[in-house]
Amino acid sequence: MSSGEEIPPRDPSAADGLPERAARFTIFRGEGALPPELTGAVVALGNFDGVHRGHRALLDAVRVEAHRTDPPHPAAALTFEPHPRAYFAPDQPMFRLTGPAAKEIAFAHLGLDGMIEQRFDASLAGLGPAEFVDGLLKTRLGLSGVVIGHDFHFGRGRSGTPAILAELCARAGLACRIVPAVSIQPGERPISSSAIRAALGAGAVDEANALLGYRWFVLGEVRHGEKRGRDLGFPTANLALDSCGLAHGIYAVRMRLADGTLHDGVASYGRRPTFDDGAPLLETYLFDFSGDLYGQEVAVEFVGFIRGEERFASAEALVVRMHVDAAEARGILAKDRVVSMLDESAVEKADI
Repeated sequence: MSSGEEIPPRDPSAADGLPERAARFTIFRGEGALPPELTGAVVALGNFDGVHRGHRALLDAVRVEAHRTDPPHPAAALTFEPHPRAYFAPDQPMFRLTGPAAKEIAFAHLGLDGMIEQRFDASLAGLGPAEFVDGLLKTRLGLSGVVIGHDFHFGRGRSGTPAILAELCARAGLACRIVPAVSIQPGERPISSSAIRAALGAGAVDEANALLGYRWFVLGEVRHGEKRGRDLGFPTANLALDSCGLAHGIYAVRMRLADGTLHDGVASYGRRPTFDDGAPLLETYLFDFSGDLYGQEVAVEFVGFIRGEERFASAEALVVRMHVDAAEARGILAKDRVVSMLDESAVEKADI
């Protein structure tokens, strides 16, 4: 892999199958040398919010380049927590598409050997471009190569550009590959995390999922609520989503429980205007399910949008509409063919 070499954009619609999953996925957080499983890794470098189809081009390139040698190098993603934007503007809420736990799921399913997470703090933010490459990438982590997007910036004040990174990597003996922007169709706007946030903010789940290449999902612990759903005949599992920009409304969803099972359902995300206009809450009713979910860590993926949040004249009127919503959700779920990151058997067979 020559330093600074550009590769052609990947066609995100190409049906080339999902790469074989790594036998072991290693997560490294902290200081010091990498564990043996990730020593000498080739990494995709970035924040990867959403791990969308544009990011997939970087991950594909990392896997290809890591396997050029015999024996192959590990293929990994190098990312940062907290998100740099949250570090520099902690008082400004940020709608994150994928937090650290969601990234782990995505990276493992996309065939990487591991994820390297570095703490983004004053020390890292203050590194100049040369210090970033020589001190972090080469000396501390001992990487053998990096893959970046065409618009990647790094170092103090974002002063490092892809061209600068390529030059510095060449001096340090690290390989560097630059991946151009990726669009769903030629000539269209490149896929981006911002476009996905905008789609979810408008309730356009279908559009967001098309850009991601899989159903967008959230993770959380089921918490106690007011138990109104139980009284209405629709008991719900409730999650509080941090700084979520999803449009308030009703959605067809699937939930993965702690035991790994997937269940169809219908969910409301919003403030419950018929009752209290409280803090936003994701309330999910699972079809044909009974059991205690309180305290469980679950994942909810969004399949389709049904309607916006409404204020009803009475609880009885709301219940009538909830039955309609449930029927519509069942119909959407029955027709859906989008890949799920939560269903291992489906992911292993599909190209995302």
